[in-house]
Amino acid sequence: MSSQLGNTNYSRPLTVLTSLFFMWGLITSLNDILIPHLKAIFTLSYLQAALIQFSFFTAYFVMSFPSGYLVEKLGYKRGIMIGLATAGLGCLLFYPAAGVRSYPFFLGALFILASGITLLQVAANPYVTLLGKPETASSRLNLTQAFNSLGTAVGPLVGSVLILAVAVKPAAELSGLSPEQLAAYSAAEASSVQTPYLILAALLFALAVIIGLFKLPQVKEADTPIDQPAGGAVYHAHDSVWGYRHLVLGAVGIFAYVGAEVSIGSFLVSLMGQPQIAGLSEAVAGKYLALYWTGAMVGRFIGGVVMRKIKPGYVLAFNALVNALLIALAMSAGGQAAMWGLIAIGLFNSIMFPTIFSLAIEGLGKFTGEGSGVLCMAIVGGAIVPLVQAFFADHIGILYSFIVPLVCYAYIVFYGLKGHYADFTAAQKVAAAKR
Repeated sequence: MSSQLGNTNYSRPLTVLTSLFFMWGLITSLNDILIPHLKAIFTLSYLQAALIQFSFFTAYFVMSFPSGYLVEKLGYKRGIMIGLATAGLGCLLFYPAAGVRSYPFFLGALFILASGITLLQVAANPYVTLLGKPETASSRLNLTQAFNSLGTAVGPLVGSVLILAVAVKPAAELSGLSPEQLAAYSAAEASSVQTPYLILAALLFALAVIIGLFKLPQVKEADTPIDQPAGGAVYHAHDSVWGYRHLVLGAVGIFAYVGAEVSIGSFLVSLMGQPQIAGLSEAVAGKYLALYWTGAMVGRFIGGVVMRKIKPGYVLAFNALVNALLIALAMSAGGQAAMWGLIAIGLFNSIMFPTIFSLAIEGLGKFTGEGSGVLCMAIVGGAIVPLVQAFFADHIGILYSFIVPLVCYAYIVFYGLKGHYADFTAAQKVAAAKR
């Protein structure tokens, strides 16, 4: 990347982009509210309820490569606008889905919504890394992702008030209602989901218009894998994006991280409702869930500063190790200690996604766009890992099912310590060790 690019002031476009990070954070965390709500409405098992996250995050696997191709052809700005419009359409479809009370319809709407979010991720994440100096890419992406965490913190609060506040009646109680009472109850249930997502749709469409009117700078990746460093050592060039070991291992890291984060968020409300844990109602537990996401926001602001002083890989490994220990403590202690231990994981989750992402695409040059697509495709971990944890929750209990995200964090420790180093020449390995 040229020095000119590194010295340009990109504060205005970065400010505009933070709104995107906020919106998709809010939308993603609302899934954690939908799970207990729809689980009660449709009388679902944990595994069936986990299909909410499966439908949402499968879109990342299916749509990441098409999104990468679209961004490559149309550019970052148009890609962002199309992503916002697609996400808005998905939100609009919640209205008829709630009206007909169809669980498959909800899942389809979530897939379309997530397809738009996928396109936003593929376009916005690498765009932020390119808007400034390469050596501060991790710090810069962490700071913008902090506003993503602000959205994920606000989402559960909004969902608790607008969605979970409408208590779901058990089947026995519903059978005793008159037709008029049943119709009024069904309308209230539907409205509790319809109104928030109609508002989100309006905001997304408005953002698409604003982005269209705003002049975003044109930036382009270097054609070579990376600027040649002092000493003449160079990266090995590969003919395919899959040839970069640190990218492939980073994709596994994204899979593990997103899977762990989504699993914990998905099952925390249900766990806090267990009498032996905290015995909280869903509405109250949803507000405690906001603390989990607030921790991620606070940690990203801290991480953005810390990683200007400490190697990002070391910070990543430390945070993942702490999270693995917190889960082990929660499973062994139980009670409210388990609840608070799992909530605290949010603080240490904070820097993981942007750090893994920026480390994995470092030095890809002309393959940066494709590499972003690969990493966003790996977000499918948010679909697979919650299903695995749901299976264990149905068979060994919800608390002990948290062994699944523990394994995910163990892998991230490895990536932070060893896995993120690219396949340099011997001379470059020496130079990298001195960084």
